[in-house]
Amino acid sequence: MTKMSGTTNSSARRAPIKALHVGSGDPVLLLHGFMLSPHCWEQVALRLSSHCEVFAPAFAGHWGGEPIDGWSIDFHFLADRIEDQLDELGWRTCHIAGNSLGGWVGFELARRGRARTLTAIAPAGGWQSPSLAQWRAGAKFLAMVPIVEIGKRLGGFAIDNPIAQRLALLALSKNVAAVSRRDVAAMITAALHCDAMLPMILGSTRGPALDDLSNLAIPVRLLMAEYDRIVPNRVYARRFLQELPDSADRILVNGVGHVPMLEAPDRIATLIAEHIYASRTHLRAV
Repeated sequence: MTKMSGTTNSSARRAPIKALHVGSGDPVLLLHGFMLSPHCWEQVALRLSSHCEVFAPAFAGHWGGEPIDGWSIDFHFLADRIEDQLDELGWRTCHIAGNSLGGWVGFELARRGRARTLTAIAPAGGWQSPSLAQWRAGAKFLAMVPIVEIGKRLGGFAIDNPIAQRLALLALSKNVAAVSRRDVAAMITAALHCDAMLPMILGSTRGPALDDLSNLAIPVRLLMAEYDRIVPNRVYARRFLQELPDSADRILVNGVGHVPMLEAPDRIATLIAEHIYASRTHLRAV
């Protein structure tokens, strides 16, 4: 596991991270998105670590994560592996924040009774199964397979190329100038080292949907990214908006893309921390 410090060498190429583990206090689990890695949580984890013990692991089959076997996996499989890690830490329950695929897995962990609170940031999985929305999501990522294969062959040129970096940022961020080139390079590297790409695409287009969300008993905060180009709100947030309990917070985060931790770490850290602290005193955020 990687212990974080307050400073980083901006010129150094990132190494894979099995897990970030930093701080002390309330246990907080941070889950990254599909084809990404714990790197995308570094700035948020640093901000939360003053009052929380933060654990941000790499998903199985992702850059830094444990290897996978088989040709098809789904969010249940990833949740099983995360539960094993929580058991190793001695965390029966914890606060969970997940982005995209991480939000999808976060809902499953909440259903299993492992969450004290859940902050779902631009979560994936907001579809029924089978459904057109489910197949469209799978087709979108399947179309990326040739691009990733070309990037693997180009190696460092693809990772450090300004054009490739800008194209990646345009897909995941709104304010591209707010994201460092080092963070973009880590994001591209993670995508090129994601062995779970095809197995996850196959599993998610064939597998079951999330169970009914209306009976979640924990405090839930849904953060929708205004400029989400990966799982646009008008299609993929509809189920979350309709099914989550009335007590759940529903927040549109203005001016950010699908992975807002990269471009707005202060805002995202604050929104997660607010949700955690409100649960202590049973206050609702307004």
